[in-house]
Amino acid sequence: MQDALWKMPAARQAEAVRTAEVSAVELIDSHLERIAEINPQVNAVTQLLAERAREAAARLDRRRAAGEALGPLAGVPFTVKESTAVEGVPTTFGTARFRDLVAPADAPPVARLRAAGAIPLGHSNIPTLILAGMHTRSELFGDTVNPWDCSRTPGGSSGGDAVAVATGMAALGLGNDSGGSVRIPAQFCGVAGLKPSAGRFPADHRVLGPDDPGPASQMLVTDGPMARSVGDLRLAYEVLAGTDPRDPRAVPVPAYGEPLPGRLKVAVVADPGGHGVHPAVRAAVSAAADALRDAGYDVREVADVPRLDEALEAYGRITVTEFAPTWPVVRELLGKGGGRYVEMMMERTPPASAEVLMKLMGTWLNIRRSWAAFLDEYPLLLGPVFTEPPVEPGLESRDRAGRDRVAAGMRLCMVTSFVGVPGVAVPTGITDGLPCGVQIVGRAFREDLCLDAAQAVEDRLGVLTPVDPRGRGPHRSVTRP
Repeated sequence: MQDALWKMPAARQAEAVRTAEVSAVELIDSHLERIAEINPQVNAVTQLLAERAREAAARLDRRRAAGEALGPLAGVPFTVKESTAVEGVPTTFGTARFRDLVAPADAPPVARLRAAGAIPLGHSNIPTLILAGMHTRSELFGDTVNPWDCSRTPGGSSGGDAVAVATGMAALGLGNDSGGSVRIPAQFCGVAGLKPSAGRFPADHRVLGPDDPGPASQMLVTDGPMARSVGDLRLAYEVLAGTDPRDPRAVPVPAYGEPLPGRLKVAVVADPGGHGVHPAVRAAVSAAADALRDAGYDVREVADVPRLDEALEAYGRITVTEFAPTWPVVRELLGKGGGRYVEMMMERTPPASAEVLMKLMGTWLNIRRSWAAFLDEYPLLLGPVFTEPPVEPGLESRDRAGRDRVAAGMRLCMVTSFVGVPGVAVPTGITDGLPCGVQIVGRAFREDLCLDAAQAVEDRLGVLTPVDPRGRGPHRSVTRP
C-alpha cells in the first residue's frame, strides 16, 4: 500500500490516517518520494518543506494515538502558491528581490487547511510577481512544465499547484484566481479547480506591508483549491468556507443553500461573445452538456452571456487605472522582458481619469445586476475555461497577436471574476493527447450547485489524473472511477 498512497484521493488519504490504516508520516513520506522522482522533470514545487511536513505529520500521529479526533483533511499534503503566505517561509512571488521575505503567519486559507489537519509540503511556482504572463515561469525558479506535453504551457498563474496535483506530488493545491488563474491551469493539466464567490473564503493578500490594495484587487482576487477529483474539491471547499476576523469581506453564508425547485436549468454558451472557439473545446462543452442532460438537468443552449465585451473593457480599464501608479517599480522588479505582457495591456487600455473611473465603478455594479438576472433564470452556466487547448509557453508575451489570442481565450474566466460569481473547472477527457475541460458557473454563493453539476460531469466522463510526465505527444495514463 505504501507505493500507492500518493495516488489515493485526498478524502481517502484522510480516512486512512484517521482510522490508523496508515500513519500521517507514511503518507507524507510517500508524497516526498513522489516529489523527489517527479519534480526534477516538471519544476512545480519550489520551496520544499520536507522536515517541517514530517514533524507536523508526527504530531498528528501522536494526537491520534492519544485518542484525539482528527480533522477532515487529516494528514493530507497540499502545496501553496508562491504568492500566498506560509508561516516561517519566504513569500518570494518568484522574484529574487523577495527571496528573504519570510511570512510571520499563515494566510487565512493556509491556516484553515492546517486546522483541518492538512499539511503544507511546500510552495509552488508562479509567473514572476503573478504578472509576467499566463505561463508559469518565474525569475527565481524558472519554467514549470506541463506533464502532458512539455511543448504546452501548464497555464497560470497557479500553474505550479496544478502540476503538483496532476502528477501526484500533492493531493490538493491552494492557488488564487482573478481571471482564470486557478481554472486555466486546472484545464491545461487535467484537474478540477474552484474559483469561489467573492467573499466566500477569507483571505489576506497583504504581504509587502500593512496597507490594503484598491477596489479591483480587493474584489477580483479569490483564493481557490485544486484537486484531482470534484469530491476532493468539495472537501477543500467545506474547510475553506467561512469567516475570519482578518478579512471583513468574508461573509457568513452557509456552504450549502436551499434546494431549488424543479429540474435545474443550465445555460450553455460554447463561444462567449462569438469570438471563436476551438473545435476540441466546443466538443468538450457538448460532452459536458450531454452528461448534465443524462443526470437530469434542464440543459438549454442560449445566445450568449450578458454584456461580455463591455465587462471585459471595464475590467481592463479599472485594473489598469489602479495598477498604473506602481508600474515603474513593478516593471523594475519584473526584470528584462518580464513586463511585456502588462506593457501590451497598458498600451491598449490607458488609465482612466477620476471622473471616468467613477462611472466605471457604476458600470461594474450594473453589469453584476445583469448577471444576477441571467443567473436568476439559469442557476448554472456551462461554458469553456479557455477557448483553445493548451497553448505554447509564453505566447501571451511574444507579441500583440499572441497577447490578444490569450486574452480572448480566457474571456469567460475574466468576466465571471469581474462579476464575482463562482466557477468550477472540471475535466471532460483527452483530445490529441491533451486534457480538455469546461467550467460550470453559478449564482453568487452557490458553489454547492456548481460542485454538484461538476460531479455529474465527472461521474460520466471520468478522472484524468494522476499522470506521469511525458515529453511531447499523447499521454496514455488515464484513470476512470
